[in-house]
Amino acid sequence: MRKNKVLKYVIQVIGWGIVFGFPLFFTWKEVEPISWLRYLGYVFVPVAFMIVFYCNYFFLIDRLLFRRGLVQFLLVNLVLFVVLSLLLDWWHGYYVVNIQGNKFHIGGPPKIVFILRDCMTMALTAALSVAIRMTENWYVLEDEKKELEKARAEAELQNLKNQLNPHFLFNTLNNIYSLIAIAPERAQYAVHDLSRLLRHVLYEDKQQFVSLEQELIFMKSYIELMGLRLSDKVDLRVELPDDGKGVLVAPLLFITLIENAFKHGISLTEKSFVHIYFKVEDSGKMHCRIENSNYPKKDNDRSGSGIGLENLRKRLDLLYPGKYRLNTQLEGKTYVAELVL
Repeated sequence: MRKNKVLKYVIQVIGWGIVFGFPLFFTWKEVEPISWLRYLGYVFVPVAFMIVFYCNYFFLIDRLLFRRGLVQFLLVNLVLFVVLSLLLDWWHGYYVVNIQGNKFHIGGPPKIVFILRDCMTMALTAALSVAIRMTENWYVLEDEKKELEKARAEAELQNLKNQLNPHFLFNTLNNIYSLIAIAPERAQYAVHDLSRLLRHVLYEDKQQFVSLEQELIFMKSYIELMGLRLSDKVDLRVELPDDGKGVLVAPLLFITLIENAFKHGISLTEKSFVHIYFKVEDSGKMHCRIENSNYPKKDNDRSGSGIGLENLRKRLDLLYPGKYRLNTQLEGKTYVAELVL
């Protein structure tokens, strides 16, 4: 913002420099260079234009045009144009007679013609000032709008995180609860493992981005925790890289898909499977594909109210707009979820 202000005034200085140096562009080839007396006869005209420009730029546009209306703004400008035009006409007569010494100056067209000419030129100067000021205000409003959108997106993202953490905890506790009846010792280990997972959720999730390596460790710990209560009828295959290749990623994106796979892909009585594949390319592109058998929960057993995937899509829209692909579909009896960042 500060650089834009500096650039704005630099451009104005250059513009007025060209206006005040205008006579020099047409007299430099003359044998006799322009004198200060000749330049003095010209310089009061751009000074009058500058007065009109900055009176509008700093005062009249904000205090009259934007607040009290167009009529008062036009009336004040009209008075300003007439007063300055009369002063220029007086200065021109004074300059010709007293400075140039031309006491026998023969008048040309009526003075009103020159006064109207100056008024029209000043009106164009005021219009230029209005155009510049309104353009600057538009840019300021756009910047403020972007800041508000950013603040709204951050607030919405934080709200989604606040929903996600209880959802993750609720689903994990359900799994530990079911494990208690089967193997109490393994349930104790699961609670200890859960504490490490919660540490990641509570501390790392506060950051907008974490290292992929940390997220992979979290995913492996979660899969190990879920695998404690699986029977021999479940085929669990996991392919996760050990190296995150220095990539940064938003926390707890992929865990939602893994949760759903364990939640809806495991049967207590029939053979089932969960296959998790993850790869990261040198370019930083991440590809997660999860396949699982399809055993959807009944209406009376929908823990978490199904907010996981919905929140995931909202978070991706906020964090990776136009830079992700999320597909979930049923291929025969296999449910496939695929996320590419």
